[in-house]
Amino acid sequence: MNGSEPGDITVLLHAWASGDSAAFNRLFPDVYAELEHIARNRLRAQGQGHTIDPTTLVHEAYLRLSQSDPVRWQDRTHFFAVAATVMRHILVDQARARKTARRGAGLVVTLSEAVQEASALDAELLDIDAALSELAALDQQQARIVEMRFFSGLSIEETAGVLGISTATVKRDWAVAKTWIRRRLTNG
Repeated sequence: MNGSEPGDITVLLHAWASGDSAAFNRLFPDVYAELEHIARNRLRAQGQGHTIDPTTLVHEAYLRLSQSDPVRWQDRTHFFAVAATVMRHILVDQARARKTARRGAGLVVTLSEAVQEASALDAELLDIDAALSELAALDQQQARIVEMRFFSGLSIEETAGVLGISTATVKRDWAVAKTWIRRRLTNG
């Protein structure tokens, strides 16, 4: 970070939520490195074949966050959890767009392994997104825990803090949600 303390970030988040749009512009340089770390981990966890790099993912997330309605930020952990969720949505949107483009293009001749890897990655990402949406319909809290743990990389304690629940509840729901998603992906 650019020398800002975690409390400074929270102050900027609260100012931004209160309508100070310039606070977001002051905030971004302080959170950029952590956002890029989240993006890099997110892309690495999903394997090779992405058509987007961590820097582009962070910049796209920045645009979406800056254009979104104000959020009542709890703290920096809450911000990073939301940013990671925004990154997930960006990746899913891109996978859907590529799938639609391939479907509408008629006969597709694959010329490289990279294209095949991207197609497989898109399908996997869309399957995970569909499973997470189904889980959210069944249990919204478990879906949020999966987003924060898997997509944001938050610890059990950080997830509990953001959601305002106990660590025991996070551990229990995380175990149940992982099992449910694993079954859904292998049987779906």
